[in-house]
Amino acid sequence: MDTEAQPTERDRSSSPEPEAAEDRSRFAFLTRVADWLPGGWITLTLFTCLAFLLVLNTFVAQPFQIPSGSMEQGLRIGDRVLVNKLAYRFGAEPRRGDVVVFDGTGYFGDADYIKRVVGVGGDLVVCCDKEGRIKVNGRPVDETAFLYPGDTPSTVPFYVEVPEGTLFVLGDHRGDSSDSRDHLGSPGGGMIPVGDVIGRADWIVWPYAHWTHLTRPAAYARVPAAQGSKGAGAAHG
Repeated sequence: MDTEAQPTERDRSSSPEPEAAEDRSRFAFLTRVADWLPGGWITLTLFTCLAFLLVLNTFVAQPFQIPSGSMEQGLRIGDRVLVNKLAYRFGAEPRRGDVVVFDGTGYFGDADYIKRVVGVGGDLVVCCDKEGRIKVNGRPVDETAFLYPGDTPSTVPFYVEVPEGTLFVLGDHRGDSSDSRDHLGSPGGGMIPVGDVIGRADWIVWPYAHWTHLTRPAAYARVPAAQGSKGAGAAHG
């Protein structure tokens, strides 16, 4: 029996492990694909990188170019911002002060736009108080940290109750921005459905001299939640 057991052990030790066999099988498949493609491994590597970038651009982050001065002086014409497309994908919603990119089709125009969120669902947004400031839920907001120098918060008075599931948005350069104020009489009343938000602009990535992280202004942190509200929470200008 010993003489029969010895070759059996040798056969087992010489047989490939399942994982090693799978690795060789995958490598053989990739080799066949590379042999089939013109350019071989170089072409396969380029296709793999392109596929990775496509997935990244579709689901994770996407660059947008600023084409107008509506968000100056923070975002200048020609700047490229990196938009976080996962920011609102796991239960989170846009918050006051966020700079968002959204699809304006049917509301602003057939394009993507970039604006700052001033009011969220349930908010009461009013312009202006005796000192010329916008008030959100009765609280004046000091916008001097990001408002374009020389601009007033608004030359157009408004009194807006933001419906649930929508956003009231304004450009930082109020004198050069077509935003929710200009579409109060349009379909949707100038409000942007949260579902049409593509993502949050988190970084200026180009030109290098403008590289910076876009943060939520502290002024909005002092705004109280709306009564009865569940939350408090190339792009056109």
